[in-house]
Amino acid sequence: MTTMGPKAGLQVSLRGDREIVMTRVFQAPRGLVFEAMTKPELVKKWLLGPPGWAMPVCEIDLRVGGTYRYVWRHANGNEMGMGGVYREVAIPERVVATEKFDQAWYPGEAVGTMALSEQDGKTTVTQTVLYESREARDGILKSGMESGVAASYDRLEEVLASQGAGEREKGATG
Repeated sequence: MTTMGPKAGLQVSLRGDREIVMTRVFQAPRGLVFEAMTKPELVKKWLLGPPGWAMPVCEIDLRVGGTYRYVWRHANGNEMGMGGVYREVAIPERVVATEKFDQAWYPGEAVGTMALSEQDGKTTVTQTVLYESREARDGILKSGMESGVAASYDRLEEVLASQGAGEREKGATG
Protein backbone atom coordinates (compact mmCIF):
# COMPACT_ATOMS: atom_id res chain seq x y z
CA MET A 1 0.00 0.00 0.00
CA THR A 2 1.64 3.23 -1.12
CA THR A 3 -0.20 6.51 -1.37
CA MET A 4 0.78 10.06 -2.10
CA GLY A 5 -0.12 13.02 0.06
CA PRO A 6 -0.78 16.53 -1.16
CA LYS A 7 2.04 18.67 -2.56
CA ALA A 8 5.46 17.04 -2.26
CA GLY A 9 4.39 13.46 -1.80
CA LEU A 10 4.15 11.70 1.51
CA GLN A 11 4.57 8.01 0.81
CA VAL A 12 2.99 5.58 3.24
CA SER A 13 3.61 1.85 3.12
CA LEU A 14 3.33 -1.17 5.38
CA ARG A 15 6.13 -3.44 6.52
CA GLY A 16 5.28 -6.76 8.09
CA ASP A 17 2.17 -7.02 10.24
CA ARG A 18 2.84 -4.18 12.68
CA GLU A 19 4.72 -1.33 10.98
CA ILE A 20 3.82 1.82 9.09
CA VAL A 21 6.60 3.47 7.07
CA MET A 22 6.20 7.13 6.04
CA THR A 23 8.70 8.79 3.71
CA ARG A 24 8.98 12.37 2.48
CA VAL A 25 11.74 14.32 0.73
CA PHE A 26 12.36 17.88 1.95
CA GLN A 27 14.15 20.62 0.01
CA ALA A 28 16.64 21.34 2.80
CA PRO A 29 19.89 19.98 4.22
CA ARG A 30 19.71 17.24 6.85
CA GLY A 31 20.99 19.39 9.73
CA LEU A 32 18.22 21.92 9.16
CA VAL A 33 15.54 19.22 8.93
CA PHE A 34 16.80 17.50 12.09
CA GLU A 35 16.75 20.82 13.96
CA ALA A 36 13.18 21.55 12.81
CA MET A 37 12.11 18.08 13.97
CA THR A 38 13.73 18.28 17.42
CA LYS A 39 13.68 21.91 18.64
CA PRO A 40 10.46 22.71 20.54
CA GLU A 41 10.08 26.23 19.14
CA LEU A 42 10.15 24.80 15.61
CA VAL A 43 8.15 21.61 16.27
CA LYS A 44 5.28 23.75 17.62
CA LYS A 45 5.03 25.44 14.21
CA TRP A 46 4.48 22.33 12.10
CA LEU A 47 3.50 19.20 14.10
CA LEU A 48 -0.17 20.08 14.23
CA GLY A 49 -2.13 17.62 12.10
CA PRO A 50 -5.37 18.88 10.57
CA PRO A 51 -6.36 22.58 10.69
CA GLY A 52 -7.71 23.93 13.97
CA TRP A 53 -5.03 22.45 16.24
CA ALA A 54 -2.26 24.22 18.17
CA MET A 55 0.52 22.78 20.36
CA PRO A 56 0.69 24.66 23.68
CA VAL A 57 3.02 22.06 25.24
CA CYS A 58 6.16 20.83 23.47
CA GLU A 59 8.92 19.57 25.77
CA ILE A 60 11.92 17.73 24.33
CA ASP A 61 14.89 16.35 26.30
CA LEU A 62 16.77 14.94 23.32
CA ARG A 63 19.11 12.35 24.85
CA VAL A 64 18.97 8.60 25.43
CA GLY A 65 16.65 8.16 28.41
CA GLY A 66 15.30 11.69 27.98
CA THR A 67 11.59 12.25 27.50
CA TYR A 68 9.31 14.30 25.30
CA ARG A 69 5.79 15.57 25.87
CA TYR A 70 3.36 17.03 23.35
CA VAL A 71 -0.11 18.41 24.06
CA TRP A 72 -2.33 19.61 21.24
CA ARG A 73 -5.41 21.79 21.75
CA HIS A 74 -8.16 22.19 19.18
CA ALA A 75 -10.00 25.46 18.65
CA ASN A 76 -13.07 23.73 20.17
CA GLY A 77 -11.18 23.11 23.45
CA ASN A 78 -10.45 19.39 23.01
CA GLU A 79 -6.97 18.30 24.04
CA MET A 80 -4.79 15.37 23.06
CA GLY A 81 -1.50 14.56 24.75
CA MET A 82 1.29 12.06 24.23
CA GLY A 83 4.83 11.42 25.23
CA GLY A 84 7.62 8.92 25.31
CA VAL A 85 11.24 8.13 26.04
CA TYR A 86 14.19 8.46 23.68
CA ARG A 87 15.92 5.10 23.16
CA GLU A 88 18.49 6.21 20.58
CA VAL A 89 19.71 9.64 19.47
CA ALA A 90 22.27 10.03 16.66
CA ILE A 91 22.37 13.70 15.62
CA PRO A 92 21.48 14.50 12.79
CA GLU A 93 20.63 11.08 11.36
CA ARG A 94 18.43 8.98 13.63
CA VAL A 95 16.09 9.12 16.62
CA VAL A 96 14.23 6.19 18.18
CA ALA A 97 11.55 6.85 20.80
CA THR A 98 8.52 5.27 22.41
CA GLU A 99 5.06 6.76 21.86
CA LYS A 100 2.04 6.58 24.15
CA PHE A 101 -1.08 8.74 24.06
CA ASP A 102 -2.76 10.00 27.27
CA GLN A 103 -6.17 8.82 26.07
CA ALA A 104 -4.94 5.68 24.40
CA TRP A 105 -6.84 5.17 21.15
CA TYR A 106 -4.79 2.13 20.25
CA PRO A 107 -3.54 -0.57 22.59
CA GLY A 108 -0.04 -0.52 24.02
CA GLU A 109 2.97 1.58 23.23
CA ALA A 110 4.47 2.21 19.81
CA VAL A 111 8.13 2.71 18.89
CA GLY A 112 8.98 5.31 16.28
CA THR A 113 12.23 5.48 14.33
CA MET A 114 13.06 8.65 12.42
CA ALA A 115 15.92 8.34 9.92
CA LEU A 116 17.26 11.26 7.87
CA SER A 117 19.50 10.94 4.82
CA GLU A 118 20.77 13.75 2.62
CA GLN A 119 21.59 13.79 -1.06
CA ASP A 120 22.24 16.89 -3.20
CA GLY A 121 20.96 19.22 -0.47
CA LYS A 122 17.64 17.37 -0.14
CA THR A 123 16.74 15.31 2.92
CA THR A 124 14.70 12.13 2.93
CA VAL A 125 12.89 11.55 6.20
CA THR A 126 11.74 8.00 6.85
CA GLN A 127 9.49 7.61 9.90
CA THR A 128 8.78 4.00 10.86
CA VAL A 129 6.30 3.22 13.62
CA LEU A 130 6.12 -0.26 15.14
CA TYR A 131 2.87 -1.05 16.95
CA GLU A 132 2.22 -3.85 19.44
CA SER A 133 -0.28 -5.56 17.15
CA ARG A 134 -1.62 -5.63 13.63
CA GLU A 135 -4.98 -4.45 14.98
CA ALA A 136 -3.36 -1.36 16.54
CA ARG A 137 -1.55 -0.55 13.28
CA ASP A 138 -4.70 -1.04 11.21
CA GLY A 139 -6.67 1.19 13.60
CA ILE A 140 -4.11 3.95 13.11
CA LEU A 141 -4.38 3.61 9.33
CA LYS A 142 -8.17 4.06 9.55
CA SER A 143 -7.85 7.12 11.84
CA GLY A 144 -6.95 9.69 9.20
CA MET A 145 -3.34 9.67 10.38
CA GLU A 146 -2.06 9.88 6.81
CA SER A 147 -3.79 13.18 6.03
CA GLY A 148 -2.64 14.63 9.38
CA VAL A 149 0.99 13.64 8.73
CA ALA A 150 0.81 15.00 5.17
CA ALA A 151 -0.56 18.35 6.44
CA SER A 152 2.14 18.53 9.13
CA TYR A 153 4.91 17.72 6.66
CA ASP A 154 3.59 20.40 4.28
CA ARG A 155 3.90 22.90 7.17
CA LEU A 156 7.38 21.52 7.96
CA GLU A 157 8.43 22.29 4.37
CA GLU A 158 7.29 25.91 4.94
CA VAL A 159 9.20 26.12 8.24
CA LEU A 160 12.32 24.75 6.53
CA ALA A 161 12.00 27.31 3.72
CA SER A 162 11.82 30.16 6.25
CA GLN A 163 14.69 28.70 8.34
CA GLY A 164 16.79 28.25 5.21
CA ALA A 165 16.17 31.86 4.19
CA GLY A 166 17.25 32.94 7.68
CA GLU A 167 20.44 30.86 7.44
CA ARG A 168 21.25 32.39 4.03
CA GLU A 169 20.71 35.92 5.42
CA LYS A 170 23.05 35.19 8.35
CA GLY A 171 25.66 33.88 5.91
CA ALA A 172 25.36 36.97 3.70
CA THR A 173 25.73 39.39 6.64
CA GLY A 174 28.11 37.27 8.78
